[in-house]
Amino acid sequence: MTVTEPAPAVPPLAARARSVGGSPVRDILAVTARPEVINFAGGLPAPELFDAEGIAAAYRAVLAEEPARALQYSTTEGEPVLRAALAGRTTARGLPTAPGDLLVTTGSQQALSLLATALLEPGDTVLVENPCYLAALQAFGFAGARIVAVPGDEHGVDPEALADLVARERPKLLYTVPTFQNPTGRTLPAGRRAAVAAVAARRGLWIVEDDPYGELRYEGERLPWIASQPGAEDRTVLLGSFSKVMAPGLRLGWLRAPGELRRACAVAKQAADLHTPTVNQLAAARYLADRDLDAHVTRVAGVYRERRDAMLAALPGALPEGSVWTRPEGGMFLWARLPEPYDTTALLPQVVRHDVAYVPGAPFYAGTPDRTTLRLCFVTQTPEEIEEGLRRLGEGLRTGGPRARAL
Repeated sequence: MTVTEPAPAVPPLAARARSVGGSPVRDILAVTARPEVINFAGGLPAPELFDAEGIAAAYRAVLAEEPARALQYSTTEGEPVLRAALAGRTTARGLPTAPGDLLVTTGSQQALSLLATALLEPGDTVLVENPCYLAALQAFGFAGARIVAVPGDEHGVDPEALADLVARERPKLLYTVPTFQNPTGRTLPAGRRAAVAAVAARRGLWIVEDDPYGELRYEGERLPWIASQPGAEDRTVLLGSFSKVMAPGLRLGWLRAPGELRRACAVAKQAADLHTPTVNQLAAARYLADRDLDAHVTRVAGVYRERRDAMLAALPGALPEGSVWTRPEGGMFLWARLPEPYDTTALLPQVVRHDVAYVPGAPFYAGTPDRTTLRLCFVTQTPEEIEEGLRRLGEGLRTGGPRARAL
């Protein structure tokens, strides 16, 4: 009788794959995909506001007029016509930029991964806001970075606390979303932007300035990028994206960075995907040439402002007494804090039974989380749906109670 020996086990996953968890936002979206759920969890632009006809026309024109180019491999840095258009838009907004200053990426999320690859060694320290954009925590975690949160307040990062941390921790970079931040919706004031730039210039620090929401302003005056502040010119990476102003399915982003770092990111991109899809780049460039993107964004922002206002109007009746929340001047998100001892992670399964969803705040913290917090996206639903969704949220919170525990 022949005894069959068991096959040897395959080697284990890399430590980084075992130590970095998945996205709670993606997990919530998968669980709440039922059409009856009013979902405030995802950061999803309103699909009915996409300029589908204009985008389709751009693709048709590109494929009809230059199909061989559109369907062919492209350069890693990006299509020249798109880089020129992006440089022009950036320059017009107060930051002189040449096409060669830019690297086109497959969404600005890829830019974070490329920067982590180009800048970080395992064990390097990265400073982040508190709370912080969740996928940035994932990207830096996969690079093996030690992530430290910078103290701040309702206005964002505290520059004095930043200076102290830089002196003590000697970090490689600070990651920040200074305008309509994800998850809080807050905006870093102009004076603090200058102070953050001054800390980087004085202490030696990279700043990664992520700006996916900056064009979605509903009120107030536009603030200059940190990248345009004196002292920050040679040490700031500015990230941009078409996901929130054109369409996320295009997966088009870009980074503006000093030469050596930009070239290192291009090499990292060669190893990742060779280049961002050519046809998408050319279609986006054609759209910018044929259509008025700024006018489209103005229309979208007008609708989003109505939805923000609807959420702000309905929140007092939905959240328990003693709750506080932000009033963003733009962007997509609102951040709420419930009174103790509410635990928004523990409450979520019970709230979802009422066919509404949010994102608990805990995963957005690099350090000790505030478990009373939650993020609400206000742009995907109509004002009527927002009102109904917050009514359901209020019912779910009252039913679950402050001391609910996860199932």
